[in-house]
Amino acid sequence: MGGQKDAYEYEARVACAEGDITIFTECAAVMPECVAGGSDGKAGTAIYWYAALKGAGPAVWVFHSGPVCVFGEKPRDLLAEIAGLIAHEFQRTPVAAAEFGSQPGPHTLRGKETNVWAEAKTQTFNLTLLGQKVVITATPAAYTWSYGDGTIWGPTPIHGAPLHTDRIGEQTQTSHVYTETGRLAINLTTHFNGSYSVNGGPDLPIPGQGSIPSPALPLTVWRAETHLYADDCFVNPHGVGC
Repeated sequence: MGGQKDAYEYEARVACAEGDITIFTECAAVMPECVAGGSDGKAGTAIYWYAALKGAGPAVWVFHSGPVCVFGEKPRDLLAEIAGLIAHEFQRTPVAAAEFGSQPGPHTLRGKETNVWAEAKTQTFNLTLLGQKVVITATPAAYTWSYGDGTIWGPTPIHGAPLHTDRIGEQTQTSHVYTETGRLAINLTTHFNGSYSVNGGPDLPIPGQGSIPSPALPLTVWRAETHLYADDCFVNPHGVGC
């Protein structure tokens, strides 16, 4: 599965020209930080973000958000450079793996439904890239289940859910039936979509996905045997099966 796609393209335009700071309260809020300068002490450029639908003929630009401050002499070039680096940065981001469990567990029965489920969280990360404040957001989008007996399912958006105790053994979208006994391990990989914003600008999609494996979940598959006995346990409490 690919990463998320954005139907819009974005353009940065210079904001808060001389005099605007006395007219627009948003400019008054962002300009002091912009004038104070970035990590190199140089003043930044206030910009507005505009958006237009991709592939819709002549672009019709509509105000999206802003103003925000971009530090550097060429804001558009900086934004393009960040766009080129962001996929690599996303792969380096320490996204936490999903937690997951099984019912029954850590023991289950051959020929019976074993339910599994995952819990993954949307996570945000703040970093500085080329002197700009960048926020990366990782959102769980799909799951690949490896049940430990050679069966693999996914990527699928279905993460499952735990069952009430009196429903354990029911078939679910994520449950699996084991045909052999033994000790094995269930593995889960969660696929995260990424997006990023620069200096409080619009959320932009990050190409590709981050695939994060969870620690393996041990599971032992047992067999159950049923025996019939003729003894009356009330008459013979010590009989076979009593």
